[in-house]
Amino acid sequence: MKNILLAIVGLSPQVVTETLYALHQQGRRVDALEIITTRHGKEAINAFLLAPGDGQYHRYLADYGIDPAQIDFSFDHVHTVNDNNGIEINDITDEEDNESLLRYCLELTFRLTRDPETTVFFSLAGGRKTMSACLMLAAQFYARPQDRVYHVLVSPEFESNRDFFYPPRESRPIELRDRENQPYFKETRYARVNLVPIPFFSVRDQLAGDLLREPKDPATLMLNLIRDEPSVLTVDLVAGKLIFRKRELDMMPARLALYAFFALQKKGCTREVGSCRGCDDCYLDFSGIASRQGEITKIYRQVAGGRDTWEMSDTGILGLNAENFNSYKGKIRKELERGFGAYATPQLAIEAVGHRPDTRYGITLDREKIRIVL
Repeated sequence: MKNILLAIVGLSPQVVTETLYALHQQGRRVDALEIITTRHGKEAINAFLLAPGDGQYHRYLADYGIDPAQIDFSFDHVHTVNDNNGIEINDITDEEDNESLLRYCLELTFRLTRDPETTVFFSLAGGRKTMSACLMLAAQFYARPQDRVYHVLVSPEFESNRDFFYPPRESRPIELRDRENQPYFKETRYARVNLVPIPFFSVRDQLAGDLLREPKDPATLMLNLIRDEPSVLTVDLVAGKLIFRKRELDMMPARLALYAFFALQKKGCTREVGSCRGCDDCYLDFSGIASRQGEITKIYRQVAGGRDTWEMSDTGILGLNAENFNSYKGKIRKELERGFGAYATPQLAIEAVGHRPDTRYGITLDREKIRIVL
């Protein structure tokens, strides 16, 4: 039986050597090591664990007399999560990142559990909490009776120390920090690294046969599970408001007209990509915005209702210039923060890319998550 350690890792590669140490201390053999991480996590692993000669993974094996050939682990076993466009994700920061992470956890877990002659040890010790949750969910779908889920608990004073990767065979003093952030030294022999088995329910036997022939997307596997609906932004020009995550924001006609113009610009993009992440093809520079003043005026007339546009000032929304455009943009951002919070604002606001004089403007939110009521 081949034992495979599948670990989720964020910016603390220490969890890899700590988990290996804990498994070995319990007499559990590890024949192969697979890691799921982000681009930043991969860089940390390559720098601190796998650096030729002095990487902490190599140090651990040498310190405890373990033949490197006994564990199949190299740069090729560090798997980074990609977005829908195939670009490595830097960090897990939003719903789209989390969907990509979950999809990869499911795919890799499916592959590793296909062989009945393997045992998979799932390690939940690293990464953000959502990363551990995704790997746990993958285990619940595909794990078999011989597979196990583990967490690793490290003595608190050592856990947060970037110089501690495992308790070395020969104890040595290591610099730590107290609650007042003052340095002090403590011998590594006092470090405790405990392997904690996590009970879990597996639904593998309840999956229909075709669901075990190839990896399926999360939506297919989770048809019967409870989950939040994707967050959709509704730009309602009839009611004069924005709706996002069940919250409503009334917006002044001029600001709503300008915002709706950018929302329509995003929705009208015809580029065939799986996601809008990293794409700014639909963004416009100010000259491009000004050249379409007629469209903005038409939207404003619809939103404003009663008054004819000829009665209104031509120095505001009906006569955009660089100065009042920036003013509108800033006020719209403040309204979005007030209505939907600082966390949601970066994906909803009219953002700028590039540097002067080549600055262009657009909305970051994926076009599939925008709905417009005309």
